[in-house]
Amino acid sequence: MGATGPFRKAMSIALYAVLAWLALVVWLALNERRLLFFPDRTLAAEPADFGLPAEELSIATGDGVMLHGWWIEGAGERVLIWYHGNAGDIADRLPNARWFVDTLGVSVVLVDYRGYGHSTGRPDEAGVYLDGLAVYDAVAARGVAARDIVLFGRSLGGAVATEVALQRPAGALVLEAAFRSARAMAREHYWFVPSALVRSRLDNESRIGRVPAPTLFLHGDRDRIVPLDHSRRLFELAAHPEHFHVIEGAGHNDTYLVGGELYAEVWRAFLRETAAAAG
Repeated sequence: MGATGPFRKAMSIALYAVLAWLALVVWLALNERRLLFFPDRTLAAEPADFGLPAEELSIATGDGVMLHGWWIEGAGERVLIWYHGNAGDIADRLPNARWFVDTLGVSVVLVDYRGYGHSTGRPDEAGVYLDGLAVYDAVAARGVAARDIVLFGRSLGGAVATEVALQRPAGALVLEAAFRSARAMAREHYWFVPSALVRSRLDNESRIGRVPAPTLFLHGDRDRIVPLDHSRRLFELAAHPEHFHVIEGAGHNDTYLVGGELYAEVWRAFLRETAAAAG
């Protein structure tokens, strides 16, 4: 009888812990989209601020959303369509865009997803896929040959670029800091949430084996957001893996700053090889 009090107290603590866990899991499930997409609408800079000649773009998607972006002109024929990550907006990518133009000579098409920057709508998985296809179609409508289109996806953008590469022809696909799937990422950061409750898929793991474009994989070895082994797994599964390059000392967003000349040469070699293969 003397143990009844402590036992009841322990049971009460356990019950409260379970209820707190359930409440947290329900909150996370209800707010999944907010945890996945972190748009910024400020556009704190423009290409001219970085000495980049650019044309403003307005692109209509298949479901009536209007996307805003820039066509940043480079010296060469290749056009890099950049599908960015889940936070910020295209203005945040302008320093990196200048690196692409100056170092690789490519034109850069940089367009915000729905709900980001000056684009209308609200982001979700199906929507950003529609956005990705709309941007590709707008580039192709200008007469850019598929062999000259390079699809580049960083982080979340890797899922968008992979989806576009499945549905449209392209000369090359580059995935940087790409993750296996939304559920795999949830296990990394929200391990206490049952995978079945994660509705978003963003499943590169099940799709990369069907992508016909030659694919380059890039990943920093100090990435604390998407572990390096995610890209390794995608490389193993890819239908046409060309190269896997680990950027030593790089985190999630500083690859082009940390990678140095070796990083640049990996890009140049891949672009040369895919251009030659396209004839």
